[in-house]
Amino acid sequence: MHRFFVFIGLLFCSCLVSSVEAETPVKNVLFLISDDLKASALGCYGNEICKTPNIDKLASQGMVFDRAYCQGTSCGPSRRSFMRSRYRDKDNLTLGEHFQNNGVYTGRVGKIFHMRVPGDIIAGTNGEDVEACWTERFNTQGREAHTVGDYSCLNLNIFTRDEENRQSTRMPHRMFVSVEYEGDGSDQPDFQAAKMTVSLLNQKKAEPFFLATGFVRPHYPSVAPTQYFAPYPFANMPLPEMPEGDLDDIPKAGIPGLTNASSGIGKYPENIQRMWSAYYATVTYMDEQVGKVLDELDRLGLRESTVVVFTSDHGYHLGEHTFWQKSNLHEESTRVPLIISAPGFEAGRSGSLAELVDIYPTLCELTGKPIPKAVEGSSLVSILKDPSEKVNETAVSFVQKGKGWRFDDWAYMRYKDGSEELYDMKADPGQFTNLAEKEDSGEVLERMRKLKP
Repeated sequence: MHRFFVFIGLLFCSCLVSSVEAETPVKNVLFLISDDLKASALGCYGNEICKTPNIDKLASQGMVFDRAYCQGTSCGPSRRSFMRSRYRDKDNLTLGEHFQNNGVYTGRVGKIFHMRVPGDIIAGTNGEDVEACWTERFNTQGREAHTVGDYSCLNLNIFTRDEENRQSTRMPHRMFVSVEYEGDGSDQPDFQAAKMTVSLLNQKKAEPFFLATGFVRPHYPSVAPTQYFAPYPFANMPLPEMPEGDLDDIPKAGIPGLTNASSGIGKYPENIQRMWSAYYATVTYMDEQVGKVLDELDRLGLRESTVVVFTSDHGYHLGEHTFWQKSNLHEESTRVPLIISAPGFEAGRSGSLAELVDIYPTLCELTGKPIPKAVEGSSLVSILKDPSEKVNETAVSFVQKGKGWRFDDWAYMRYKDGSEELYDMKADPGQFTNLAEKEDSGEVLERMRKLKP
């Protein structure tokens, strides 16, 4: 009898040890979100011009998803989607509420849910933020287009230092504005976001935390000190490839409202180069702020217990196909950077399809939280273990006029008016030849047409 109880006791202890050993080392989440950042602007995604050493360093320490896609293709829909892991509705608790319900502090710095840039940034207001998501929240502020310095409105070919009549909140040409000025950048919202995040890391280091920090750059207006513009002389900026007749086979529904022609910037090729220069300047400035946060995480010894996620709400067009901004289903708009660096997982790269709705269940699994039944995304943890694993056969994106599907080899768009686009992404990654009207695409096209609208 004595031996029996000894055996049971040892078995019980063994179960406890196994349970402890199986317990996840990930206690904390640091969720970093850039605004309007195209994946192809980063060094870790192959860009050889734009300088992003801090994000590139994070990429070297984590899993880089080469084919990650947003669901909403503008700020509001995308952020609602990934913060609830729902494609197009709100039928789930926000990520922050779920973590709070599991005993975790949640803090928001800057733009996570939609805020009008520049409007809410100038005012320092909450925009469409969901208050229940956060234990605490902190806004960031800046003068944006009204920053004193060299102002440009590039589609109108205006260059001035005058502070009057600048394109700003709700104005039609605000997306073509840049401001280069003398300063150290400490007056900018992203500097404030990094500073507050560093402070919160120090305040909350002894308890489980979920910190979400939203950087507003490179979202327009492209405002940064002159030292960030200096590495990118506009004359050295290559223009996007523009084949003759590129728009001829793109249906009307697939062409966004802002193009070279409709905006007027097509009349000024040098100003398209200036747009690239300004975009890169703000990406580099944002990268520096990301570096401050990651350096503090390391200094505090929190890397061993914290999963770091870096992404953007959607991509961005800077004249590709003559398109500008987002809100369309082409690759530059739907593809986003996604880097996940988690304790206990090796660094690597994966070509497996990922969606932003996958972040929610991934963070739940990594931190040992239950995954709500309402979640529509899939955990990416199996890919963190093995980059060749697949959890998605497709990645889906939406615009008001239609829906797009990204497969391993194909990109297919279907619009409400019945028009279509189909691209062979291996042979034509730039999406220059729409195969939807080609006779030899019949078999593939028929398969695509069976997809649920």
